[in-house]
Amino acid sequence: MSSQQEKSITIKTKLDDFFAISARNSTIKTEILAGFTTFLAMVYSIIVVPQMLSDAGFPRESVFIATCLVAGFGSLLMGIYAKLPMAIGCAISLTAFTAYSMVAGQNIPIPTVLAAIVIMGVIFTLISVTGIRSWILANLPIGIAHGTGIGIGLFLFLIATNTVGIIIKNPNAGLPVVLGDFTDFKTVMTLLGLAAMIGVERLRVPGGILLVMIIISVIGLILDPNVSYLGIISLPQINSDASLFFAADFKSAFTLALMPTILALVMTAVFDATGTIRAVAGQANLLDKNGQIINGGKALSADSVSSIFAGFIGISPAAVYIESASGTAAGGKTGLTAVVVGLLFLLMLLFSPLAALVPSYATAPALMYVGLLMLSNVTKLNFDDPVDAMSGLICAVFIVLTSNIVTGIMIGFGCLVVGRVVAKEFNKLNVGTVLITIALITFYAFDLNLK
Repeated sequence: MSSQQEKSITIKTKLDDFFAISARNSTIKTEILAGFTTFLAMVYSIIVVPQMLSDAGFPRESVFIATCLVAGFGSLLMGIYAKLPMAIGCAISLTAFTAYSMVAGQNIPIPTVLAAIVIMGVIFTLISVTGIRSWILANLPIGIAHGTGIGIGLFLFLIATNTVGIIIKNPNAGLPVVLGDFTDFKTVMTLLGLAAMIGVERLRVPGGILLVMIIISVIGLILDPNVSYLGIISLPQINSDASLFFAADFKSAFTLALMPTILALVMTAVFDATGTIRAVAGQANLLDKNGQIINGGKALSADSVSSIFAGFIGISPAAVYIESASGTAAGGKTGLTAVVVGLLFLLMLLFSPLAALVPSYATAPALMYVGLLMLSNVTKLNFDDPVDAMSGLICAVFIVLTSNIVTGIMIGFGCLVVGRVVAKEFNKLNVGTVLITIALITFYAFDLNLK
């Protein structure tokens, strides 16, 4: 046996031992293929996230680099520290929260928003390592948590349709929105793209969403004079004046007016992370004999620490992607899958010109599709507890009607508490829920810049 073969065997053995690949009945080849599968399923995020944030005034080049770095750092942390096949990236839902609710809706300065994201990440980390998460999940209303997911999904759908002109502001008296020009090129391409994405996802085509975005972009390059080719590979460069790295302004973030927004971020992150990690772990059969997620605490810590990192480098909060389930479906069971994803996202730093090529009507179908997926939270509502379920739906509807996530959560909490009292379900109320409700309503009653 040659020295090169011995070295190869040694590397494979060390990988196997570190990630417990054989112990989890997998192989290195399977884990690498699973990593590629997950990457293809979520790589669309490096196009969608920068476009959403640039709509709110974030510098596009800076956030493209930050998006790749967060996905690379977060996935590597998940793979090496938690040793689970789950990939992390900038959460689409929390990106919508950041761009359209906090910056565009509440007019919070971007440096303040970034500081709020770091604070949220720190609180989430403390919740994860101290066990407070269990208390939160047991005591905070699950209907509001799922309702927030439903509302953000509807919000994403509205944002995407408005961006490409399918739904526009009503110029006349009547309801606030109307159908735009149905025959417009952007409208046609968006609706065809959405239908195509639904079809390819049904067929489980690897990277189906990305494939449809590429096809639409090529059509746009041919037929749309506003789409231009700028190259394929370029070294990442950020103008110092446009960089958001370490731009967080903590002094402005520590104000009472921002507390409800940070609370909403934390609540959304905790419930989403717990649900997503459990779903992916369950599919990969990574639950212990008690039904608990193997290394679940470390997974939550990797998720929350990635959000801290995201805030410091100027991007929206991070989260485990549900698309990780595509990798576990392909056989991924260890952290090596996540490591492969992380390395591939770092490689994408070289392809920023291609991201700039993608028009809004190629990214809008992806946002609409993700929004539709988030509506599946409706099935998680417990209609045997109508006060909880209806409060969740009220939360969801008002998120869309007010275009403000915190407002929807406030109204949902208020309806829940009043509904419990009227229904004489005092035993289903707890001090935490009541205090949060009073705090949110107080902030709105005194008009502390939340509307």
